[in-house]
Amino acid sequence: MAATAGKNGAAAGKTVPEILGLAFGAIYLLVGIVGFLVTGFDNFAGNEQSEKLLGIFMINPLHNIVHLLIGIAGLVLSRTLAGARTFGWLLAVGYGAAFIYGLIASGKEWDFLNINAGDNVLHLLSAVVGLVIALLPVRNAVSHRGSHA
Repeated sequence: MAATAGKNGAAAGKTVPEILGLAFGAIYLLVGIVGFLVTGFDNFAGNEQSEKLLGIFMINPLHNIVHLLIGIAGLVLSRTLAGARTFGWLLAVGYGAAFIYGLIASGKEWDFLNINAGDNVLHLLSAVVGLVIALLPVRNAVSHRGSHA
């Protein structure tokens, strides 16, 4: 029984970066879907301060579409280790850029993604998660216990 521990369910044969990529892809997809329940499709790229997810994060329909695309990319790419690493780099670079954009655009009339301070913190954390997915070492699947090299 102990030999099968960790090898059951959806995680069978998956590396930690793949699992993280799939999990964060699912989270972003869910955030995009739930975001549309809050915003609908009106004021597509508007920056009205009243459109908040969880009472903290500013969103608009364009912001929701970005979350949907990131979620789909995570689910598609994270089926392989190389794809998960690519997704990690996309998160790191994309959310790093979103963080910088948010520092400059937050509260401005031209802020087409409707970003606030809560979003900025989340974008920075998402960039860090991307780096973890992209750079996390993965153990070799071959056991070296029996070798006496």
